[in-house]
Amino acid sequence: MSAVLTRPPEAAAAVGRSRQTGQAGPSGPESGPRPTTAGRLTALAGLAGRAGWKSLAVLLFLALWELGPTYLASPSTRVFLPPLHEVLAAGGKLLETGQLQNHLQASLTRSVSGFSIAVVSAVVLGLLIAWYGWLSSFLNPLLELFRNTATLALLPVFTLLLGIGEESKITIVAYAAFFPVLLNTIAGVRTVDPLLIRAARSLGLNSFRLFQKVILPSAVPTIFTGIRMAGTSSILVLIAAEMVGAKAGLGYLIVNSQMSFLIPDMYAGILTVSILGLAVNILLVGLERHFSRWRTAVGSGN
Repeated sequence: MSAVLTRPPEAAAAVGRSRQTGQAGPSGPESGPRPTTAGRLTALAGLAGRAGWKSLAVLLFLALWELGPTYLASPSTRVFLPPLHEVLAAGGKLLETGQLQNHLQASLTRSVSGFSIAVVSAVVLGLLIAWYGWLSSFLNPLLELFRNTATLALLPVFTLLLGIGEESKITIVAYAAFFPVLLNTIAGVRTVDPLLIRAARSLGLNSFRLFQKVILPSAVPTIFTGIRMAGTSSILVLIAAEMVGAKAGLGYLIVNSQMSFLIPDMYAGILTVSILGLAVNILLVGLERHFSRWRTAVGSGN
């Protein structure tokens, strides 16, 4: 004996309407109306408006840089402050000859090497100092002494001990980037909720799993704040070091162009440093969002 299942008239009518309109039924995954073309255009216009508002200040600054030396400054001032199109033309010539790429590569190699050494050593030492109180009390006076010593004040020391080669520049970049990462790592670990630590211990997590599952995820945002500060510091200190003694690099390009009275080339180097710093910050922000995805997931569930 078989039973024949029939669909109620209301359900059949709903399915028919959904097939006619191309939408899923009431129990389907997409029960709401699809966005129309006008709605999409409105959303795109809103995004474009917000992006335009955020970049308006930069565009106004570039316009002032282009028009100010031409129409507002005297001819003598224009020699030392050329308009933007002359700077971009000089940068294009440097790109064509390959000089800008060589200087940029030299600066990137030094900054990435010193920055990587600083981040790895500072994060490891910061975790140990924050976790072991006796180590914190032992190293804190020495760290405070070096932290309050200006990085550029030690540049002659590094130059005398390591020479004017790559070692001195990588070392001073590592020194400049070390302390922001170290201090923020210590602060990030010490501000972890003690209830989370006690709950993890009650679940039987050992020290390694506690660091992996609780301490590091909670401290990641604070650590990345220090990493972003260190990225900016490493670039600034490297440029200053290259101005003092180097044969390649963006700092060398800037100071050599100034001494050779190639003013547009000098501004092209400065503009390249600004773009490089912006790119580094965007990259670090992206890495922070990647490693902090669990916070976004938790926040979206509330």
